[in-house]
Amino acid sequence: MEYTTLGRTALRISPLCFGTLNLGVRTTTEEAFALLDLALERGINFLDTANQYGWQKHKGYTEELLGEWFALGGNRREKVVLGTKVGNPMTDLPNDSGLSARNIIASCEQSLRRLGTDWIDVYYMHHIDRSAPWEEVWQAMETLVWQGKIRYVASSNFAGWHLVEAQASARERNFLGLVAESCVYNLVTRTVELELIPAAQKYGLAVLPWSPLHGGLLSGATKKLAEGTAVKTAQGRAQVAMAKHADAVAAYEKLCQSHDLDPAEVGLAWVLNRPGVTAPVIGPRTQAQLTGALNALELKLPQALLDELDLIFPPVGNGGPGPEAWAW
Repeated sequence: MEYTTLGRTALRISPLCFGTLNLGVRTTTEEAFALLDLALERGINFLDTANQYGWQKHKGYTEELLGEWFALGGNRREKVVLGTKVGNPMTDLPNDSGLSARNIIASCEQSLRRLGTDWIDVYYMHHIDRSAPWEEVWQAMETLVWQGKIRYVASSNFAGWHLVEAQASARERNFLGLVAESCVYNLVTRTVELELIPAAQKYGLAVLPWSPLHGGLLSGATKKLAEGTAVKTAQGRAQVAMAKHADAVAAYEKLCQSHDLDPAEVGLAWVLNRPGVTAPVIGPRTQAQLTGALNALELKLPQALLDELDLIFPPVGNGGPGPEAWAW
């Protein structure tokens, strides 16, 4: 495994981030532990979760599951870079969501208890909170850093101008500020190419794309639906998108077949090699899916194939960053 750094920091991470959204929900506990052990064995040292994950059973369940895995020993916690998130509602109470100082600090302490650890490596704001002033956000994050409870702060689902605003405020406080942004990015959803990724590159933020296969839409969805083997493809984001992109997905799968390539590996390899991308967040349910993601690290897509992918899933406007994408 060739490691990279988390943006402008010296923190070493694998070029794939193991997302835990499916663990214990679409897998058994035993399957989840086996997947985590295999990922660690193969060199993946970056784990992504959130305080809300596992809501299908109860909010906080996935963090608890990871805590059980860490408790198995073998320096599992010390071997990984652990990221979790704050901001989404955990209860119906008015102060159990958002980015108030109260919720940031309380949520961090609750996550630490569920995870059974003393520190979080990367603490993400799960979504922008337009009511929270940056002075309040950074004061809370600074407190957690000084207490040794978190090491770095990151964002998720921000706009490009949010990154700029956040960093300007952090610099006024002589604080490191954001070190990464996790955003939805794949062949189907390319909006972040316009402003978000250029802003992240300018400010030295790692870009960690989530849903690199658009919820399974780019993993051979047409074939899986026909065979009745679809899991994620038959629900959620992929199910909604299939109605809109059925022709493009069919053309994509035909293109992959003509090159004798697996659609899931092609989709992930495309994201891996996009400008500014640091480490896509994968969410394997099976060891075969994890192996396929690792295979994508070695897959080099020829320019002719990349050109055909742009025809099937065209970039926004003229392509590339703004303003050239929509003007001159």
